[in-house]
Amino acid sequence: MNKDFYTRAEATAEAIRGHQTGELVPRVAIVLGTGLGALTDVINVESTIPYIDLDGFPEPTVETHSGQLIIGTIEGTPVVVMQGRFHRYEGYSLQEVTFPIRVLSLLKAETLVVTNVSGGMNPLWGVGELVLLDDHINLLGDSPLVGPNDDRFGPRFPDMSEPYDRALQGLAMREALKLGISLNRGVYVAVPGPQLETRAEYRMLRRLGADIVGMSTVPEVIVARHMSMRVMGMSIITDQCLPDALEPVDVSRIIEVASAAEPDLTQLLERIVGQM
Repeated sequence: MNKDFYTRAEATAEAIRGHQTGELVPRVAIVLGTGLGALTDVINVESTIPYIDLDGFPEPTVETHSGQLIIGTIEGTPVVVMQGRFHRYEGYSLQEVTFPIRVLSLLKAETLVVTNVSGGMNPLWGVGELVLLDDHINLLGDSPLVGPNDDRFGPRFPDMSEPYDRALQGLAMREALKLGISLNRGVYVAVPGPQLETRAEYRMLRRLGADIVGMSTVPEVIVARHMSMRVMGMSIITDQCLPDALEPVDVSRIIEVASAAEPDLTQLLERIVGQM
């Protein structure tokens, strides 16, 4: 990691403050995944900043990732929301993918909420169901922490025994129960993509202990924990990845399923974030 990286992240955080129309200090940072933009409808918006105006924020190339930073409140909680994330398969390094997370932490956000869509490998869970992330497996073949460590960000060897905060998981489960929303809890595995997996690969991933599979999130969580942020993760299963009953799937279908399940996710996150 370049020693100037911290200075660059600080400068971008200061630039965000300069773009703000108010002086709101976000307490919670939220990353919205593919097809998950409706949460912005429940934000009392203070400022909207296009990524293109922020040094170090790459340009999203994936459909539905609109590429803007929204600052405001949800149920009174100050938030900063990334409407669109970045992926390794877009050609970015993991340091570039996670640069915005470092900036959001320097904005004083103490908690990171990550959302995504995923393929479901647990045969007991169906398409459109929500999954609360309890743990993850990194099969990206890389880490955003590779290279010299800058102690101003965090320690050389950050602990990952609890990547997803247990207390926040408990809050999510309680609120889901109150709302009557089914919420599974399981393990997410990150793979490079962009191709989907073969039947043999799904079998392997399931045997490794994963319940759902996707191409994002894990690098963001690693960097958040490196900077001592609390993390909560939530996913929508958009397709079933059962090797013996595997059917072709395309992005339009994934977005369609995500959109149908998004109201439950939005309602649940609104309740959870309001208590953070």
